[in-house]
Amino acid sequence: MILVIDDDIAVRTSLLLLLKSEGYDAVSAEEPAEAIRIIKKKSPELIILDLNFSIDTSGREGMSLLENIKQLNSTIPVILITGWGSIQLAVQGMKLGANDFINKPWNNEHLIQTVKTLLDLRDKKTEHHTRKQLDKNYNFQSIIGQDAKMLDILETIGRVATTDASILIMGESGTGKELIAEAIHQNSLRRNKPFIKVNLGGISTSLFESEMFGHIRGAFTDARFDRMGRFEMAHKGTIFLDEIGDLDASSQVKLLRVLQDRTYEMLGSSRTKTLDTRVVCATNKNLNEMVSRGTFREDLLYRINLITVYLPALRERPKDIPLLVDFFINNLKDIYNRPKLSVSAAAMKWLQQLPLPGNIRQLKNLVERSILVSRKDELGIDDFRSQLELSPVKTGNMQLPGVGTLTLEEVEVEMIKRAMDHHKNKISRAAAALGITRSALYRRLDKYQIPYDEAED
Repeated sequence: MILVIDDDIAVRTSLLLLLKSEGYDAVSAEEPAEAIRIIKKKSPELIILDLNFSIDTSGREGMSLLENIKQLNSTIPVILITGWGSIQLAVQGMKLGANDFINKPWNNEHLIQTVKTLLDLRDKKTEHHTRKQLDKNYNFQSIIGQDAKMLDILETIGRVATTDASILIMGESGTGKELIAEAIHQNSLRRNKPFIKVNLGGISTSLFESEMFGHIRGAFTDARFDRMGRFEMAHKGTIFLDEIGDLDASSQVKLLRVLQDRTYEMLGSSRTKTLDTRVVCATNKNLNEMVSRGTFREDLLYRINLITVYLPALRERPKDIPLLVDFFINNLKDIYNRPKLSVSAAAMKWLQQLPLPGNIRQLKNLVERSILVSRKDELGIDDFRSQLELSPVKTGNMQLPGVGTLTLEEVEVEMIKRAMDHHKNKISRAAAALGITRSALYRRLDKYQIPYDEAED
């Protein structure tokens, strides 16, 4: 049973009709005392709560009722209904235990989707499975690991994949955030629809709206053709917003409005389009610290992290290193036509003791470089050590130019040039070495007007 708490009879009637038309058993209450009586008597599965019950729009009554509800039963999911004028109030409510907040006037489809998601999450109980059991239930073929922390993460994403819950993936660079996002999509009900990856760190502020929402011909000086935005590309599917911690303040506002209203307009168009996309975000930054510093919007953080997944660093799961090395070796045997490739037991143990600040990406790069340089079929400690010593991230004390000698842009240009030269203009390898996507590297090559003749990867 779903309980709707609102003093406005029109709102109560509309919500009850909507919920019942979708097959839900729903009742309503117009004031806090009545709501408490219903909760004590019937224990609803979910509550939709307005924040104001009088002329006073401070939201104090709603907040007080929310606290009472959570004291009675902290497991009941609560959706707050609010307006843009009281967004900060909604954020305060999230801190008190509310699960989501929806704007007035609401979108019926989005509200029902939110209700379904929260009920699905409540019904799915956490269980502890072995890796073999997880592989039987879910499609996790691309994710290597048997560490207990990783198994808990796979259990979580398997559980929530079939819902439309927004998911925030946090972890150091190179820990496999994109692979987790892809696994969420592959195990969702949207698996046969597009999975669109967006590196927000590679999109400038001026191009954000055009890239994300698209534009029509003539929308601005260089808009010679209509362009489809990333959200439209991801319609009915999943959009993966990587490096969301790099988003500037103005772009954060634009993104929040789209996620909040589930609508957007292409640049140059007044036609409103509806967003039907599962949103998965990732960052290697501490968003909570950024919120406290005022560099990331608190309301956006609550909007994107209904479920948060923390990926452990590779050094925190050393037993998975041999599994990863074997996986890389088996793939590279075919690529480099060296079927007898292997790693000695001593070398494998040595690799497990490395700090590997670049995580899985650094390990993969180290294995591949060692194979390219060594002519031996069995790689030993010396083969890996020689390549590790050439690695720019071999220790936490990287040698950087003195402050004031180079600008950040000049450092970026130099690193791109070195990567392109080292990998002989092979875009995929240079991009991987820099920790960015191919498209992000292309944009930077064009931005800095770095000449190159692309070699075959």
